[in-house]
Amino acid sequence: MASKDTPLKWLLPPVTPTLIVFIVLMPAPCSAIKVNCSQPTQPALLQALTPIFNLSAIRPVMNMSTCTNVSTFFILYGILGVDEKSQLLMTYLWLSYWWRNEFVHWDPIECGTHKIALPKDKFWIPDIVINEFMDENTAPDVPYLYLHSDGRVQDAYPAKVVSSCNLNIYTFPFDIQNCTLTFNSYLHVARDIKIFLARTVDHITEHSKMVMTTMGEWELLDITSHHHSLDNPDYIDELAFHIRVRRRATLYVVNLLVPSCFLITVDLFSFLLPPQTTDRSSFKMTLILGYTVFLLIMNDLLPITGDTIPLINVFLSLCLALMVASLLETILITNLLCGSANFSPVPHWIKVLVLQILARLVFLPQKAKDPAAVAKCEADEDRPPEERGTVVEDKAVQELRSLGRDLRALRHQAEQHLGRSQSAEEWIQCCPLKVKPSKLLFIFVFVLMHAGCSPFMLNCSQPDAPSLLEALKPVFNLKSIRPVMNVSTPTTVNIFIILFGILGVDEKAQILTTFIWQQLDWRNEFILWDPEQCGSQWITIPRKLLWVPDVVINEFMEKNSAPFAPYNYVYFNGSVVDAQPVRVISSCRLDIYLFPFDVQNCSLSFNSYLYRKYELQIDLLSSAEDMFDFSKEVMATMGEWELIGITVKKFDLTGQDEETYQEIRFYISLRRRATLYVVNLLVPSCSLITVDLFSFLLPPQTTDRSSFKMTLILGYTVFLLIMNDLLPITGDTIPLMNVFLSLCLALMVASLLETILITNLLRGSAHSSPVPHWIRGFVLHVLGRLVQLPPKSRDLQDVTVLRNPAAYEMKVTHPVEGYVEAPEQNGPLNETKALEELRSLGKELQALRLQVEQQQLGGNQSAEEWVQVGLIIDRLLCGIYILFISVSFITIIAIWAQSYNTV
Repeated sequence: MASKDTPLKWLLPPVTPTLIVFIVLMPAPCSAIKVNCSQPTQPALLQALTPIFNLSAIRPVMNMSTCTNVSTFFILYGILGVDEKSQLLMTYLWLSYWWRNEFVHWDPIECGTHKIALPKDKFWIPDIVINEFMDENTAPDVPYLYLHSDGRVQDAYPAKVVSSCNLNIYTFPFDIQNCTLTFNSYLHVARDIKIFLARTVDHITEHSKMVMTTMGEWELLDITSHHHSLDNPDYIDELAFHIRVRRRATLYVVNLLVPSCFLITVDLFSFLLPPQTTDRSSFKMTLILGYTVFLLIMNDLLPITGDTIPLINVFLSLCLALMVASLLETILITNLLCGSANFSPVPHWIKVLVLQILARLVFLPQKAKDPAAVAKCEADEDRPPEERGTVVEDKAVQELRSLGRDLRALRHQAEQHLGRSQSAEEWIQCCPLKVKPSKLLFIFVFVLMHAGCSPFMLNCSQPDAPSLLEALKPVFNLKSIRPVMNVSTPTTVNIFIILFGILGVDEKAQILTTFIWQQLDWRNEFILWDPEQCGSQWITIPRKLLWVPDVVINEFMEKNSAPFAPYNYVYFNGSVVDAQPVRVISSCRLDIYLFPFDVQNCSLSFNSYLYRKYELQIDLLSSAEDMFDFSKEVMATMGEWELIGITVKKFDLTGQDEETYQEIRFYISLRRRATLYVVNLLVPSCSLITVDLFSFLLPPQTTDRSSFKMTLILGYTVFLLIMNDLLPITGDTIPLMNVFLSLCLALMVASLLETILITNLLRGSAHSSPVPHWIRGFVLHVLGRLVQLPPKSRDLQDVTVLRNPAAYEMKVTHPVEGYVEAPEQNGPLNETKALEELRSLGKELQALRLQVEQQQLGGNQSAEEWVQVGLIIDRLLCGIYILFISVSFITIIAIWAQSYNTV
């Protein structure tokens, strides 16, 4: 295939397609071979055409400088699908070609018909290919073509086209794709073959919509075309069709966007649940689990690509992030509501920023306290004993005062339990300030080798193509041997490749699939002719008529399924140019330890499978830098992998027969585009592990933290199930990403086990045996200081009271008993009964107060120590969590940055 100089392309002047077809198919005067039929029957016509069949190897022109004009058009019969990850478009076309065969001309009256259908293999067929075609044509084969009396040839056949297309799915599912199908001769330059449009693009579009049978996901909008043409006759003529298709978005709106909006709305309304009386964190965790299950169900609807992150993926990720953020905020609120009584006073800057500025912004001004109630409470507390009454006061009043003291103590305990202190009130005031949820040529080089004198010269009887073909027949008979006169003369084969597409990587099978344009040049010493005598300096002939070097790709694991290019260029001095597309399925040792930030270095080794160095030598036609530049220029796929370099090394190796053979090895460096995996895998995983970290703020005394963590683990396993298709599968190396995900799951399970242990210590420590000495020394004194939780010093009076409830009861009831012993005995009978009832009520209140205080203080010394052990372990695991997340984030960012510095 010749070079394409894209910057210099110009369009043909507008000419009506009818005029173009007329020019293309117009019979050339006095150039065709007259076909004479013995009788007007089909067998007689077939017999008369037999000499023409012998010329099927050459382009059907009398003079090789005459250009063959090929007219073409197609009908788009079906849009079969799109592979976003491989950047492929699957379509089904009806193709039609017309050209003129100058060797054919007959009288329709003499031969009885103006056209005849004959097998394709009887005639020369232009090597028109679709440049973007990435696989073999699996459509039914049509073996016949029409031959007209004036030499026109009509060839039509169906084609299932798997073509590369640079898909932009950023606006999925409302995207419109513009894919190109470029028709050109794979080998012949413009001086030999030119392509014209046989029908208007409006006709092609209208007819395609009329006959299209597939009414699936994609809708055809229109088809346009443009013609690449240059003044340089050595370029390849191209006719490019641009097919615009639109995705039908109703399915995705109904099944993906609407349910997602419903779930995020439910999460919004969950802010109306009062956190004081409902377990809002469990509700939100269940909602996140439901959302991940929804994404699992809808996973097949989402496109997978390594080039661009669709906007809908960003939307779904933001929805999940908002749900996680609202869950973290709920955990923080729960911690403030349940534990703010034990917090230090609210810092002044938080009071100003939150309670005064943000509170007004969200219409929640700070609550004002009743000054009269505060003054009365302070006055009651500060009243001197002598003003509280004397012994001579009424006994009923004294008893009521004693009951009032007990009730105030109970009220104080209740206020502490509900967090109604001044500091707690301010922390709780900060809680309702919530933020509402919201949401990237092909150029072949001809080198003519100047060889020494050939042993013989080809002689042409006339300066035309049939005479040159006849003169080359002795060379065709020598195609079985290497084209040298002396067997000791080595044949030098020059190689040039361009990487046109990276189709995919199979990590488990260690397979790389690529599409390359390959060119081999060598010299055939049996060929030499005089250009003036034969009328041309070159000729194209089928590859099967000449000797072709057995150059193979060592890593090739399957047959070549690329479109077949049947012709070679042969020049007057014996130079042969063989160009063909190759779909390479090659083995590659893939190192995915750093997935998804991995850079792969795969090799394509070219060598002769049989010939040794003294028979066949391999060299480069151009430098590796040129190959890399051309590959980047024409690369049609923009999928998961990015080409970052091509290098070449030449080796002299020894075979099993101890003889040396040459090998040229191309090293192709590819870098995985990691954005997809960062957004869809790393970010959600880090969000869920962060939720588990924040769950340590949930007070285990008042919330069921174990159920919350169990739901989180279930959600994480569902998430891993969703992302299973994104993770590489290999039996050689465990990717660092898999280790990270496994460690995240292990930490979640460890935190769940620790929560179960903490819950047991907090709820059942009152009945446990004393803390062993080694645990007290290691956990309370060593680990406690490490996590800033030293052993608590206990008040001796509190310990004495708790260990001797009777003494405590005596201490509390002493004032009442004193009043009972007062000398005042006079009073009515009903007053004595009232005092007895009040004393009985006072004893009940004192017992209730004692139980409340025992529960607040932890019951006994052993229970208090076990609770302290649990809190230290809880904070230690929280610190390990923070360390793991910090190291993971730093490592991921460093590896990602390092991958972009690798060339």
